[in-house]
Amino acid sequence: MSKLAPPEIFKAYDIRGIVGKTLTVEAVENIGHAIGSEAIARKQTEVAIGRDGRESGPELSAALARGLRAAGINVIDVGMVATPMVYFTTYALNTHSGVMVTGSHNPPEYNGLKMMLAGDTLAGDDIQELKKRIETGNLVNGSGGYRTHDIREAYLSRIVSDIKVARKIKVAVDCGNGVAGAFAPELYRRLGCDVQELFCDVDSRFPNHHPDPSQPKNLQNLIAALKNGDAEVGFAFDGDGDRLGVVTKNGKIIYPDRQLMLFAEDVLKRNPGGEIIFDVKSTRNLFSWVRARGGKPVMWKTGHSFIKAKLKESGAPLAGEMSGHVFFKERWFGFDDALYAGARMLEILSRVPDISAALENLPDAVSTPELHVHTAEGENYTLMDALKRDAKFNNAQEIIRIDGVRVEYADGFGLARPSNTTPVIVLRFEADNEAAIKRIQADFRAALEAVKPGIKLPF
Repeated sequence: MSKLAPPEIFKAYDIRGIVGKTLTVEAVENIGHAIGSEAIARKQTEVAIGRDGRESGPELSAALARGLRAAGINVIDVGMVATPMVYFTTYALNTHSGVMVTGSHNPPEYNGLKMMLAGDTLAGDDIQELKKRIETGNLVNGSGGYRTHDIREAYLSRIVSDIKVARKIKVAVDCGNGVAGAFAPELYRRLGCDVQELFCDVDSRFPNHHPDPSQPKNLQNLIAALKNGDAEVGFAFDGDGDRLGVVTKNGKIIYPDRQLMLFAEDVLKRNPGGEIIFDVKSTRNLFSWVRARGGKPVMWKTGHSFIKAKLKESGAPLAGEMSGHVFFKERWFGFDDALYAGARMLEILSRVPDISAALENLPDAVSTPELHVHTAEGENYTLMDALKRDAKFNNAQEIIRIDGVRVEYADGFGLARPSNTTPVIVLRFEADNEAAIKRIQADFRAALEAVKPGIKLPF
């Protein structure tokens, strides 16, 4: 049985593999049976399913449906949609459970599953539990039903009824040939905006650039379109529509932790004293920004499932991650939805006299992108345990250990955390100036070399 679901596809936040090699039709059917069995254990009867624009989507989605039905689960298939539209379906149709067949921003040969059962996103041990069910044959047998449902109009109408754009904005939208292209341009036109489309036809080969807005190289077409055209702002989406990239008319990239400042300012006007949650990779400027606007900043672990769980537990109106996942609980449902986040951004920007100034004047700092230290499988965790236990940091004001080690200084921060998806240690640095970044990096170099002499560092 385990051959049909190779252990390496069961990741920290989802299931993911290479189609036809590690992620086969048989594997997905088996996994569907395991998800269905777990759903029954959680007293669920219906599961919504959808797929992104990948070529392998229809075949894998059909296999998933067969597996779920074999456990006695009734399947509602919403077809080709963005990931947040499956989440929306779980609320709109009261299924509370949904599975999205998506490879997100991975290359075309990949696909995978993002899962939510009884309102909880599956991650970590829950995903390993599915693997165990398959290996031990701990599967429920039944005969579930199947029906299709078009969620498009309900989803678009719900957003349009919620968002009030004060004036017509011209927005350039780059979907990188991902599935967001089938929905984002229509949504923003229905909000009253002019839309310039870049690569909005869904093409699973991603012929123009990779649908990953966290990488500046994937934003160059959007930057050029803004420079040469009359659009006032640019949005970019990842392959399955749950992460947003923002670019100004002047070609400046507004990274997600700065986008969150704008969202937080808006949300706190209506929710004084509200908590704003952000992950350990985010700018330290969020602390002072949120406090100055009467909110309570809360730093938490990286990972959309961890952030969602914290949002649910705390009752916070808003959360965000450096990776681009933004979670609105105020006026929305608390799941990560880049199409909705873009709509909220347009609502805010339609009320300011100069869009580029409003975005570019958000507090900024000198920072590095994510830097990776490659390790042997599992070594990233053992090294981080040693770093947490033994490391000494000069002039540190605070050491935060909720997810790796984040060290706060008077003029910046350094972060080292183990990736939950690959055997690497993720490093990130931010400071008031280059000299401060170099000093903080020297501190981290000494600490890392103390736990692993000769470690190869990317700075």
